Amino acid sequence: MKNGNLFAALRAAFPDDLDAAAVETDNGLTYSWRDLDRATAMMANLLQSLRLPKGARIAVQVEKSVEAMMLYLATLRAGYVFLPLNTAYQSAEIEYFIGNAEPSVVVCSSKNFGWVSKLAFKAGTAHVFTLDDDRTGSLLQRAAHQRDTHTIAQANADDLAAILYTSGTTGRSKGAMLTHGNLLSNALVLKDYWGWKPGDVLIHALPIFHVHGLFVALHGALINGSKMIWMSKFDPRLAVAKMKEATVFMGVPTLYVRMLAEPSLDRDAVRNMRLFISGSAPLLIETFNDWKERTGQTILERYGMSETIMLTSNPYESADGERRGGTVGFPLPGVGVRVMGDNGQQLPAGQIGGIEVNGPNVFKGYWQMPEKTKEEFTADGWFRTGDVGKIDERGYVTIVGRSKDLIISGGYNVYPAEIEGYINDLPGVAESALIGVPHPDFGEVGVAVVIAKPGAKLDAEQIVAKLKSQLANFKIPKRCFVVDQLPRNTMGKVQKNLLREQHKGLFG
Repeated sequence: MKNGNLFAALRAAFPDDLDAAAVETDNGLTYSWRDLDRATAMMANLLQSLRLPKGARIAVQVEKSVEAMMLYLATLRAGYVFLPLNTAYQSAEIEYFIGNAEPSVVVCSSKNFGWVSKLAFKAGTAHVFTLDDDRTGSLLQRAAHQRDTHTIAQANADDLAAILYTSGTTGRSKGAMLTHGNLLSNALVLKDYWGWKPGDVLIHALPIFHVHGLFVALHGALINGSKMIWMSKFDPRLAVAKMKEATVFMGVPTLYVRMLAEPSLDRDAVRNMRLFISGSAPLLIETFNDWKERTGQTILERYGMSETIMLTSNPYESADGERRGGTVGFPLPGVGVRVMGDNGQQLPAGQIGGIEVNGPNVFKGYWQMPEKTKEEFTADGWFRTGDVGKIDERGYVTIVGRSKDLIISGGYNVYPAEIEGYINDLPGVAESALIGVPHPDFGEVGVAVVIAKPGAKLDAEQIVAKLKSQLANFKIPKRCFVVDQLPRNTMGKVQKNLLREQHKGLFG
């Protein structure tokens, strides 16, 4: 019987020479393919020795390391469900995720063990391990006693492989359930579409707690048996220096902006590179053009979501068309993309409406939220992305905005409703509005506009300071203004478009 486990497909793609380098790190370590095979086997054996229930969730909030990547692969290998958590999340957020996902195992950094373990044990999690980015921690100590061979757990394509939390636009985050089949189908399509070939080397410069770094970049290299140059933290100068040894780079727009500030970036520095990919946030046309001028290479922009992995991509092969700045290219093979009007009719080319998608990459639904899942799918089975865009006559897709006021800051999604909830809970606050404004480094940042309750005195800086103790750094508003009133329409709804217009020049 064919094994539908994603790890089985990734393992089958390992090169014949298992002693060849699979990963080279920025601190001089080299891991062979045999190392990956043995270490994932030992970790998988450890997880299975815990006698976890079928479909058990393994929640992980650790710094980026090769061992953290191995833990992800080991979770797949053992047949459990991986739950990556952004390293910036603070206690209120972690408490919610652990309570909602009910993981059997939580893995955290040693420095956070005190408060994370307290939350985990209170929620009924049986096992809490530590894993640090210097190859230490109780997870590795325990795994060291396990056998280094392991039979890959049998899985069906429809079995759950991962849950990715997407911040809630209204209320709390939702856990997008991705199957082995979702992840494998997308990896195989991208391998072909982006022209992966023998000898390719990937610079892995992204975090591994969201789709771009964990699935798109990682699966891309592994399913091709390609070596990775591993950056635990992004360093623009080092990234440019390493391009002589690599062929593929994936980044968020902020990384391209930072590399463009490096004098060493020129045509000679990138002569070995064949592909630069950008995603997770809109790439400014200025960055797209500057990169082309400096390097002679055209960035390939694509579009995806936590719920769907990759949906569209500008073409790799020039025969399929040019890479157009400001667009996210064509629907990937096997993926359906349509633009719908408010009346439920499909719109013709060039008209702007809600983007809906379908395909083997589209998720199974939201964890423990059947009503929400039902709401987000149409009667004929298409997923409503919540993005607004258009498709031109040639088939190029352009995203023009977000129906839910989403702010994308440095590649991370910030949902105003979530932050406003925290601000509105502060003493003396009557109401707040969070808006996104342009920023030269992060693309977009949040700005909070707050009204005080009658008789209350509010301090804008204290509001920001209070949020810093509750929320991940990327969610913290860069500025806060206390005002007498918010602009509203006749229905009493806050007109955020007016606030955005008012504050758009704040950061130059």
